[in-house]
Amino acid sequence: MQPAPPPPLTEPFFLRISNAVWGFSQRYWKLIVVAMLALLHVAVFRGVADPWARALLLAHLGLLLLWQPFLRAEQRVSAGQGLILSAVALVLMFRLDWWLLAFWVIVLAGLVGGKVYQHHARWQRRCYLVVLAYLLALLAIAILPEIAPRREIAREIRTAAEYALPLAFVLIALFPAEAESNEAAQVIDFFYSVFLMLVLVVVVLGSFTFMTLTRSGYLESLTATIFLTAGGMLLIALAWSPRSGGGLGVFFTRYLFSIGVPVERWLQVLTGLLQTESRPERFLDEALAALERLPSVAGVAWCAGGTRGERGERTPNAAEYASPEVTITIYSRFRLGPALQWHLHLLGQLLGEFYVAKLREAQLRQSSYLQAVHETGARTTHDIKNLLQSLNVLCSVAARDDNRDWAQLQELVRRQLPMVAQRLAETLERLQRPQPESESLVPARAWWDALARQYRGEGVDFAGGEPPPALRLPRSLFDSVADNLIGNALIKRADERETRVQVALECGERVALRVCDSGSAVPAEVEPRLLRSPVSSRGSLGIGLYQAARQADAAGFRLVLEANRDGEVCFALRGPRI
Repeated sequence: MQPAPPPPLTEPFFLRISNAVWGFSQRYWKLIVVAMLALLHVAVFRGVADPWARALLLAHLGLLLLWQPFLRAEQRVSAGQGLILSAVALVLMFRLDWWLLAFWVIVLAGLVGGKVYQHHARWQRRCYLVVLAYLLALLAIAILPEIAPRREIAREIRTAAEYALPLAFVLIALFPAEAESNEAAQVIDFFYSVFLMLVLVVVVLGSFTFMTLTRSGYLESLTATIFLTAGGMLLIALAWSPRSGGGLGVFFTRYLFSIGVPVERWLQVLTGLLQTESRPERFLDEALAALERLPSVAGVAWCAGGTRGERGERTPNAAEYASPEVTITIYSRFRLGPALQWHLHLLGQLLGEFYVAKLREAQLRQSSYLQAVHETGARTTHDIKNLLQSLNVLCSVAARDDNRDWAQLQELVRRQLPMVAQRLAETLERLQRPQPESESLVPARAWWDALARQYRGEGVDFAGGEPPPALRLPRSLFDSVADNLIGNALIKRADERETRVQVALECGERVALRVCDSGSAVPAEVEPRLLRSPVSSRGSLGIGLYQAARQADAAGFRLVLEANRDGEVCFALRGPRI
């Protein structure tokens, strides 16, 4: 088998050459500018009739293509661009005259002037200012006298300019080197460039008109035209932005921003719908109906959540915004330029983001409802457990031996059963309405006596004196916390026989309910999450305390673990006096 022939080296060779030239032009852009201006300088002073001048202008055009701010230098030239470049080259070769050369220098001055104020680097800006000054001097001294009504510039001035103007090239080369980034190379202020070109055209034609009407010399006419143009621009600047404020700039800005008035009204409608409409599909429908009424919008179409809709009429000019949740297509009455395309896409994006926010709001509302149901169910479960525990206490008292006081037993049952029935009714009502309920207040003394009677005979010590008669407590909160804490301590005592349980109610400047036991401490791995999240543990320790802690926070109280060591485990519910 014969080896395959090597690939042709023509394309890689030219590719390497083009990459090398492009890299050189990016790194040493000042040399490219100097060479471009030097070729233009020699061609201008040799004259348009010199064949070498036309060849030098072709080389000048090639260097301009490396420097130009419109297309990237490494970009391939298309067929259309190649035809344009060929046409320019043919014009330079066969139709070159002083008018065309003057127009070309004015265009170059406009391009350079459009780059001057786009550079933040100090030396780059100064470099382009020198280039602009050179082009203006070349235009005024070497080109315009050739096309003026009377050629009156002295040969000495022209000769001095031929040898003095190249000093600008030396000055440009001596400026400190600053690499021109790709972004800076492609930036140009087109408005300022066109404005500068128009000013130069006014100066040129005005000076020629001044020479013809007043029969004055070239330099005199050019100077007078420059001063008149400068005076006119000064008056326009003062009228545009006077020191006292206002001016033409305000009216021009107001006119430019008047296009945004309908959009501002649509945004007001959009914000109003955000406040009043809770259903996402209704919000989208109303917002699109308002969007269709904009002057530039002919119709809209959308697809959201499996549903499709359309308003208005379809046109070939469409801007589309698409996201996973919604797709919005806006049809314009006018042909879409870059600004209008971006404008309509921004409107669709705003509406899409607001619609997604409405969807998330609905999901959050549903999640909040489900969370309320879950928390209510969990709390209700523990309330029922506490009620069952109270019933077990009554049953244990009733199941004792015959040496009991039947009158005392009947009195205990008569007091406890109505309270158990009332709490059971409140629990069932809370289960049917999963939402925060108003807290009822009870006298602290009555609540404390009822708690002591409820756990009488369970070996629970109730310490402290009688609460003040005027003190009131949130009944639901204190019932839930006390039942959870005492119940957990009793469960611990079932495993640890010698555990003592003590309950105290302090009624100083702040109210504090403490439940302490002498059993083992809460495990170290459980303590950081206790009261902050549900924990899995033996018995019922964990979820009930978490629900009680959240209920305490909602009521302005705090449930904390004050002490946690073997022989002393103490929980406290603290809060303000009511």
